[in-house]
Amino acid sequence: MAPVKNGRVVFNEIPTGFPDPKRTVIYDEPQVIDPDTVPLNGEYIIKTLVLSIDPYMRGRMRDPDIESYAPPLILGKPLDNYGVGRVLRSENPSVKPGDHIYGLLPFQHYTILKDLEGLRILENKEKLPWSAYVGVAGMPGQTAYCAWKEYAHAKPGETIFITAGGGPVGSTVIQIAKRDGLKVIGSAGSAEKIEFMKKIGADVTFNYKTTKPAEVLAKEGPIDIYWDNVGGESLEAALEYANPSARFLMCGAITQYNTEPYFVKNLIHIFAKELKLYGFLVFTLLSKYADEFYREWPKRVASGEIKYKEDPKFGLQYTGQAIYEVQKGLNKGKSVIIVSQE
Repeated sequence: MAPVKNGRVVFNEIPTGFPDPKRTVIYDEPQVIDPDTVPLNGEYIIKTLVLSIDPYMRGRMRDPDIESYAPPLILGKPLDNYGVGRVLRSENPSVKPGDHIYGLLPFQHYTILKDLEGLRILENKEKLPWSAYVGVAGMPGQTAYCAWKEYAHAKPGETIFITAGGGPVGSTVIQIAKRDGLKVIGSAGSAEKIEFMKKIGADVTFNYKTTKPAEVLAKEGPIDIYWDNVGGESLEAALEYANPSARFLMCGAITQYNTEPYFVKNLIHIFAKELKLYGFLVFTLLSKYADEFYREWPKRVASGEIKYKEDPKFGLQYTGQAIYEVQKGLNKGKSVIIVSQE
């Protein structure tokens, strides 16, 4: 192969409010690489196939002196997030050409890696699209799968309220909850996402932009489980209409990522109702469930039992727009960047 431009997406500016699609990150091509001849020195080179755009990335766009659960992005350096790449050449005996690697990868076309620390070789016996491995069969699917097993303690006949139910995590939780015999209430922010929630089995759906969560829960509750992806007004309504000893699985709070915080006014219910609040990070839970997840979950996805939607953008140059759309809730499925074909 002749030398090619190794395009990348660089963190350019710490945003205030919502990320700017044209300024927060930028695409550039400063490097030329020949994947066939570049020295490896005992390492291996991958060609990036697909990268994930996730809500939590907004929290990484901060001053590096501010501590948080995920490391900050570094100004002037490529973004990184969950992706899949194919090994082109290898001088590492643990990795062979043709292997597909999953894990945190930089947003660039070609990358030389040292080892498999924090990465996983995917078998993909089910022949799923590689994009599925950054969505329903990747970190979002793992989030739903692991936290449900660890904290839900679900019983048939119970009622669950799931926010952002049209997104990759929420829609997976809907399907798991229905399998376990629960009544499912789901919220989302568009008619298209409402329809998808209905398609995958949600019993009650509503658009949080036009209907207040408290109005729905007053009629359809009380609830035994609350899966929180958004925080704010939905969390307040869930506290109000929770049964005693209800379980709250605190997964995210996207309503707080780009705007002023919403101060929940009824926290007294936490102790008055003896609620169980489980804040969790999938990175912590995954070591317990990873082998089980990869053994059974891709099969269920491939069989059609677990359904999913994707919103792909073709090319690294669309990363900034994809990040913006996810933060605004404008994406129409799991947001992925298709970097290159197999």
